[in-house]
Amino acid sequence: MPKTSWFDDKAEHPTLQEQATKLDSFTTALADGVVSKRELESQEQRLVTAMKALEPELSDALHVKVTTVLVELSAYNVMRLLHELQTERAKMAFHNA
Repeated sequence: MPKTSWFDDKAEHPTLQEQATKLDSFTTALADGVVSKRELESQEQRLVTAMKALEPELSDALHVKVTTVLVELSAYNVMRLLHELQTERAKMAFHNA
């Protein structure tokens, strides 16, 4: 199977978010606007399973690089979520004023 690039020359962000929106588990969890504890735990288990399948195949050098990407991605996701929440909170505050 040919690899799908993580980048789109026309997009300013990596295409991973777009790919995530195609996951049934993701769209189902977001369908009602609430991510339950069970849905979050299920996603964590899918992540752990994928990581456990990948890790033994990595050389030491590639393991370091993939670890860096995963840490940066985790930080980005938290920062993006907080930014979006702060932006939404500001919109609501100004809308109600």
